Amino acid sequence: MSGGAGEERPSAAPTLPAAVRERFPGYAPEELLAPEHRDFLAARLMEEGSGEELRWLLRAVGREPLASLLARRGGRALSRRSRAFWQRVLGMSSAPPHPLAHEIWPLA
Repeated sequence: MSGGAGEERPSAAPTLPAAVRERFPGYAPEELLAPEHRDFLAARLMEEGSGEELRWLLRAVGREPLASLLARRGGRALSRRSRAFWQRVLGMSSAPPHPLAHEIWPLA
């Protein structure tokens, strides 16, 4: 499922692995796979997922959508540590935090 130059391509019709389903009790797999819930699924896995779950995420969603999520919501959806990890994995430069970020949210 890999494209050129080490790029992961999204799966045509991803299915949730059992370990991923267990992270989301109370949610139907088809709900989590719906486009409108992709950010919720991806952010939770980017923050808490195991290596196997993260490999699945990269295959199922792809690098570009994860980079877009990180650019749009990374500061709110991910811890500082996870954000730094994903910036590195996705080859993104880190932007300095907003000047008031530490006053509003100590983990920024």
